[in-house]
Amino acid sequence: MTATISPCAPLPARPADESGVALDVATLGRLVGIWAHPDDETYLSGGLMAAAAANGQPTWCITATAGEHGTDDPNRWPPRRLSRRRRRELRHGSDVLGVRQHHWLGYPDGGLVDVDQESAVDRLLGLIERLEPDTIVTFGPDGFTGHIDHRVVGHWATLAGTLHGSVRVLHAAKTIGWIEAFAPLHDRFPIFYPGYPQGVHADRLAVDLCLDDALDRKVRALRAHATQTAPIVAALGWTPWREWVRRESFVDGSPTEAASSLDARSQVQRDALSMATTIVG
Repeated sequence: MTATISPCAPLPARPADESGVALDVATLGRLVGIWAHPDDETYLSGGLMAAAAANGQPTWCITATAGEHGTDDPNRWPPRRLSRRRRRELRHGSDVLGVRQHHWLGYPDGGLVDVDQESAVDRLLGLIERLEPDTIVTFGPDGFTGHIDHRVVGHWATLAGTLHGSVRVLHAAKTIGWIEAFAPLHDRFPIFYPGYPQGVHADRLAVDLCLDDALDRKVRALRAHATQTAPIVAALGWTPWREWVRRESFVDGSPTEAASSLDARSQVQRDALSMATTIVG
């Protein structure tokens, strides 16, 4: 049976022109997600991947790091222990979504800006050539939260997809209306770096999904990432958090836009130094 996803009902305080775009996920074909840390794939594309897997579409996930520094309690979760835990969480979450194929790149959490870009892009290009996806989903230029690893991976993935030449690249995005609607929740929990996410106008969206039957599966997968999701659920509350993760939106990716968001390597490094804590990473 083909799974479909319908437009969201209007969110509170959403501008009237931000109507959803009905989409049959089967049109996206073979899907690969390219992300920075375990749980990124589920937060930003879990419903999409679950629906695609339910359709019988081949789905894969590529993760750059194990997220070994993604904690505000390093005494309880030293890097090696957290790495092992988050790898298990990703396996469990992927099983829930139905994503059976996964590839680790093995790069250091928080250190992607120092990885040789040519080598990283070449590795991704090799995987894309082997997997032959129709669509790549990844971070947009803002990295959603502003996390430097997110921004770097999104740039690598977009460049690799462009070099391949026969794959569509979609960037995860949030509309200005979504950001405004959930601003009270964002004020209660430091999910984003200052100035992020950088909202887009609704008319730029290529895919705008409101999860219905796929939402329960996405939520179960997110709860598998307990080291990351439990504090957010506790802070926001179950029902608001569930609504916060319901919508998944994407714009068509541009390598020029992704590159300009990084500007220059030295600027990225300055950004990294200013980001002393990990937020949703």
